[in-house]
Amino acid sequence: MEVFYYMVFGVLAAVVAALELSKSNKDRINTSSAFNSFKNNYLIVYSLMMDREGSRAIAPFLLLDLYRGFDQQWLSLTFSKAIFLGNGLVAIVSGLFGNVLVDTLSLGPVAPFDAASCFLAIGMAIILSTWTENFGDPSENKDLLTQFRGAAVAIASDEKIALLGAIQSLFEGSMYTFVFLWTPALSPNDEEIPHGFIFATFMLSSMLGSSLASRLMARASLRVEGYMQIVFAVSAASLILPILTTFVVSPTKEKGGGISFSGSIQLLGFCTFESCVGIFWPSIMKMRSQYIPEEARSTIMNFFRIPLNIFVCVVLYNVDAFPITVMFGMCSIFLMVACILQRRLMVIAEKPKAGEWQMKERDTESEPLNI
Repeated sequence: MEVFYYMVFGVLAAVVAALELSKSNKDRINTSSAFNSFKNNYLIVYSLMMDREGSRAIAPFLLLDLYRGFDQQWLSLTFSKAIFLGNGLVAIVSGLFGNVLVDTLSLGPVAPFDAASCFLAIGMAIILSTWTENFGDPSENKDLLTQFRGAAVAIASDEKIALLGAIQSLFEGSMYTFVFLWTPALSPNDEEIPHGFIFATFMLSSMLGSSLASRLMARASLRVEGYMQIVFAVSAASLILPILTTFVVSPTKEKGGGISFSGSIQLLGFCTFESCVGIFWPSIMKMRSQYIPEEARSTIMNFFRIPLNIFVCVVLYNVDAFPITVMFGMCSIFLMVACILQRRLMVIAEKPKAGEWQMKERDTESEPLNI
């Protein structure tokens, strides 16, 4: 394997380790012992339910929907830890473990799936023994059409909800499209690239992002609406690199071989994008807890996932119909639109409500004049 891959992985690992080891009290959120017990139980299950490809857990957020009355700020802490451990560390370890089962022990290509079933069984046992069923309020049970009608009314009546849903759909659409584009982008001439090791590097980049997110959200002076604008702009710039390298770097027509110079540049950009993904998930969860009513949160977000899923299916069906640069350009445009919408969300969120203005005016009128 080329030294370049080891260098990128080593640098990322060193930065992540330095960030985690250098955390001070300002970078941490003080929580209760009851919450820590609850969080650790959830993170164990979340990590066990991750398959070897690093996808989301089977039921990652069900337990946290009502959140048992804990502080909403602690919710973002839990998600940042889940991204760091489940989507990062566990994804790396499970990928390497799968390679050992197949290549070193020669147990066959289905061995990782057999191992995954064992971990799923362990997670199920923990859920059955420690989790209690949340049936919700029976008086609020509604049919699916009524729920979606209520979600549509909430979206139409609150611009913040509409903006947040659009932002998440635009980013997730770009992210899911990227999953199918990075392999042909790095090996346009059938270059021999270590897909598993590159995937592990991406997951390490996601760990870096989640570590940064936990620091950012622990700062009371920083608002998630503010720094997420930068995250979307950086992610848009990172996905436009395949287009820029096409014009700046002379393409090679030699088949096979190692990764090209343009591929190396793109790999660094893709690692940057994965870092933005690591920041995105806990940050978007925090904004969802702030702006979307808890009792309708899942329905409202599923409302936005309908066009998202349609878009992803259309992209996958026509993935060979367009040049890869066009696909990356489309993703970059989506991310810039998300940046603009995030700016709009911050402006709206900073405006006090009409009732607050009236309270301020009454307070001003009641204050005595000092002459």
